[in-house]
Amino acid sequence: MSTIQNILFPVDFSPSCVAMAPYVKTAATILGARVTLVYVFDLYSRDAVQLYVRPLSEVAEEQQGLARDKLNSFLKSEFPLEEYPRILLSGDGARQIVHLARTNGFDLIIMPTHAGFFRYLASNAAPFFQTVFRRTLLGSTTAKVLNEADCPVLTTQHAETISPGQLEHRELVCGIGLSPDSERVIRYASETAKAVRGNLTLVHVIPASAPDPPLQLDLEEHLESAKRDGASRRIAELQGAAGSHAPVRILVGAIKEMLTEEARRLRADVLVLGRGSQSGAIGRLRDLTYALVRGAPCPVLSV
Repeated sequence: MSTIQNILFPVDFSPSCVAMAPYVKTAATILGARVTLVYVFDLYSRDAVQLYVRPLSEVAEEQQGLARDKLNSFLKSEFPLEEYPRILLSGDGARQIVHLARTNGFDLIIMPTHAGFFRYLASNAAPFFQTVFRRTLLGSTTAKVLNEADCPVLTTQHAETISPGQLEHRELVCGIGLSPDSERVIRYASETAKAVRGNLTLVHVIPASAPDPPLQLDLEEHLESAKRDGASRRIAELQGAAGSHAPVRILVGAIKEMLTEEARRLRADVLVLGRGSQSGAIGRLRDLTYALVRGAPCPVLSV
C-alpha cells in the first residue's frame, strides 16, 4: 500500500500552479492517491477601502463568493469538480495550509515555489539576510509550509519545465546523514520507491576538508578512507533497521553540489531529503533544503 493516499494541492491561480498541475495529476495516478485543491484568500488584501464604507459581513460574503467561483473554475479540465474536492479558506495562507494538512490527515503537500528577483542577492548575501531572501526565492507561503508542515512537502522551482510524463524511469535519490533520524527518511524513501515501482539510490556526502600541505596528503587520504568505511557501516545499519536494500553512493565534497550533481547524473524524478528540527547535521540538511529546491534538477520531497 502506498504511504501517500491523500495529496493536498494549494493553489493561488499563478502560472506556476498551472504548470504544476500535470505533475500533481501524474503523481496521484501513479500513487493511486486522492487530490484536494485548497485556496486561501485574504479578505483584507482586496478592496480594503470597501471595509470602511460597507459592513464587514457583506464584504466578506462577497469576497468569499468571488473566491469560490474562481476556485471552482480553476483547472477544471485537469481536476473535475465532481472528482476532486476543493476547499476554500481565509486567513494566513501557510498557517491555514499547515493546519488543514494536519487536521485532515493529508499525506503529502505539493506546491511550486515562486522565485523572486533577488536570486543573485540571496546567493551572495550574509547569513543574516539569507533567511529574508529565502521567502522571496521560494515564496513566503511555500517557505513557511516547508518550515511548519508535519507531513512531507514536495516542491520545485521548475514547475514550468519539469516533464510530468509517466515517470517511466522513476528514479528516486535520497540524501541522508548518519543520525538516527535518517532511518525514518530511508524508510519513507524506500516505501515510496516501492509504491511507484521505482529505483532508489541513497547518497551520503562527506564534507570536504580544507586543503592541506602536500606532506599531509597521505594522512588526509587515510582519514577520508576511514570516514567512508565508517559511513558505509552506519548506512548499512540504518538500511537494515529501515528494511531497505538500496544502492549507496558515498561522495566527498560540498553537500549541495554533490547531491544536485548526483540527482542530475541519475536523471532523478525526485530528490528526497530529511527535514527535522534538530540541530547538527539534520538541522544543516534542513537549511540546505532551500538551496536544493532552487538548484536541484528535479522536484524536492522534504520529509
